[in-house]
Amino acid sequence: MNEKILIVDDETAIADLVEVYLKNDGFQVYKSENGSDALALVGKEDFSLAVLDVMLPDMDGFVLCQKIREKHLFPIIMLTARVEDMDKITGLMLGADDYITKPFLPLEFMARVKTQLRRYTRYNNHSTVMREVDEIDIRGLNIIKNSHQCRLNGKELTLTPIEFDILWYLCERKGCVVSSKELFEAVWGEKYTDNNNAVMAHIARIREKMQEPARKPKFIKTVWGVGYKCD
Repeated sequence: MNEKILIVDDETAIADLVEVYLKNDGFQVYKSENGSDALALVGKEDFSLAVLDVMLPDMDGFVLCQKIREKHLFPIIMLTARVEDMDKITGLMLGADDYITKPFLPLEFMARVKTQLRRYTRYNNHSTVMREVDEIDIRGLNIIKNSHQCRLNGKELTLTPIEFDILWYLCERKGCVVSSKELFEAVWGEKYTDNNNAVMAHIARIREKMQEPARKPKFIKTVWGVGYKCD
């Protein structure tokens, strides 16, 4: 994964926490404690996304957002302790793509990051845009998006639309851990709740159809306490 992400926050504990989660998913992370240094980094590196705190020692995060937007189109997420609706509106009006308030759940943060990156790479004409693929082949698992066909070692698998979309989503992000929340909201298009077991149930059915052993699955693996990934 080549995506570079910039974190601008003078709270070391927050910046370090975010860095750990991003690096665990393969992102390259750059950190800055102030707006001036952040602007210098933006001028030198080709970032895919930036996370900006509103309260910075040398300039307002909204101002920093506005300065970045003068030359760059990559997604910006505002990360701040401010909860007032007017602050959220201000950030979005100045070019931010999303707004997360502190304290936050790391997995929710990662889901927001990935959502913004997907939108950016698919719908913006930029050097980091990736061509959307229609067919994926992983060690004998062949899945074709347009025709909704799936074969495992040459044998066709009969999947429901939801099961197909779950499998495609995981295969498309091969090697990356996807949380249940991200998976549910991407496939179902609805808000995820903590007591929602739909993802777990569907994963179990997909594994059954693939004749995957529950304890040591070959394709869809459970990352306990985090989510799922396809290897």
